[in-house]
Amino acid sequence: MAKRIIYWFRNDLRLHDNEAFLRATQEADEVVPVYVFDPRTFENTDLGFRKTGLFRVRFLIESVENLRKNLRQKGGELLIRMGEPEKIVFELAKEYNAQEVFTSKEVALEETNVESSLSKRLKVINVDFELIWTATLYHPRDLPFWISRLPEIFTDFRKAVEEQCQVRPTFPTPAEVRLPADYDAGTLPGLTELGFTEAEVHSTASQQPPLFEGGEDAGLQRLRHYMWDENRLRTYKETRNSMLGLDYSSKFSVWLSLGCLSPRYIHEEVRRYEAERVANESTYWLIFELIWRDYFHYVSLRHGTRIFKPSGIKHDVSIKWSHNRELFEKWKNGQTGIPFIDANMRELQATGYMSNRGRQNVASFLAKDLNIDWTWGAQYFESQLVDYDVCSNWCNWNYVAGVGNDPRLNRYFNIVSQATYYDPEGQYVKHWLPELAQVPAAKVQSVWQLTSEEQQQYGVTLGSQYPLPIIHADKWLKPSEDR
Repeated sequence: MAKRIIYWFRNDLRLHDNEAFLRATQEADEVVPVYVFDPRTFENTDLGFRKTGLFRVRFLIESVENLRKNLRQKGGELLIRMGEPEKIVFELAKEYNAQEVFTSKEVALEETNVESSLSKRLKVINVDFELIWTATLYHPRDLPFWISRLPEIFTDFRKAVEEQCQVRPTFPTPAEVRLPADYDAGTLPGLTELGFTEAEVHSTASQQPPLFEGGEDAGLQRLRHYMWDENRLRTYKETRNSMLGLDYSSKFSVWLSLGCLSPRYIHEEVRRYEAERVANESTYWLIFELIWRDYFHYVSLRHGTRIFKPSGIKHDVSIKWSHNRELFEKWKNGQTGIPFIDANMRELQATGYMSNRGRQNVASFLAKDLNIDWTWGAQYFESQLVDYDVCSNWCNWNYVAGVGNDPRLNRYFNIVSQATYYDPEGQYVKHWLPELAQVPAAKVQSVWQLTSEEQQQYGVTLGSQYPLPIIHADKWLKPSEDR
């Protein structure tokens, strides 16, 4: 009897450098690849927005569609199903008389709960279940310490892995995928089938075309464009904190989030770039960012559910977080009266993306200035960010809120200082807040200080066309260190 393996794709939607899927094709006579759309991930949160917002869902659908195309080119097919994966994959294992189920290993609570549930079901029918690590640059077995001894400070982690570890080489793409003779491929769901109303779909689509196309092909093309065609890697460190445009940073995080790009493949391309073009601080800095991503994966693995709790990794229960829904909604909708904050939040609503600099500032404002439960902000980012990664998102929010590991003492952002440094001409703010287009650069970041005469002169009325600040914002104008 032919050996069959069910391969369950999760956040590894690629064929290049996918050790788990490659092994399935090598060890089985026939492989049944499947992707399961889990309805639980598209439900509404208690805060009134979807757990997975429209930008993320659109990108996911495109990524699954591209994976199906690439599998077909190898002679295979991607079975698409809707339901709870632990039940669907179990039923497929029975239906196809599979001997094993392979999948990529995840680390966060919801994902590992599904793994555990599926494992228990498969044991009943004597089907082996193999979880294979595919997510990070450095493999956990190559780390120079146990996960339980993971350094609490990123710099200690980085130095240890750089000095004592090697990045494993990438795995080849499977030459072919052999399917059983009879299979039901299933159909790719649309946005409305995943619970979005026609009005939601049309409202977002009418704003502007999506910034990013989902899928492995688009991710590889983005890497070629940024690194090789436009030669942007040589200046990455100098431009990565910019605010406007697509090429000021790599944007690789978008495709890394669903595993459409492999971090090891990016690493290999950086090393090739260094050999063929230039090796400098910028080329190193991209790898440095990949190591940060690794670190947050391992922090999540070590600390488990703590990363999702208001008390955070530090288990700091002394902070009494506010649950003021009115203030939270103003933050969420870019109506705080602080131009730099509002511009970033409106960009997020309109595109599903925000720069790293913007993320740090809006997170600091929510947690430190409004004292609102930072987990609300993390949930909103989870809904909206097209490059949402559970480990990076929640650990970064822990960090900014001051309840994570490796925080700078009393880390706090002076929003006006940040805005005038990173958006000195006010171009970013004016792009996303057109009502402030006529306000001079010297005044636009602290627009609440405009006199009545200046408001008339610059065509903006505070309190109607643009809101007044929801906090005492003049505190940022006093000479102080921007911590």
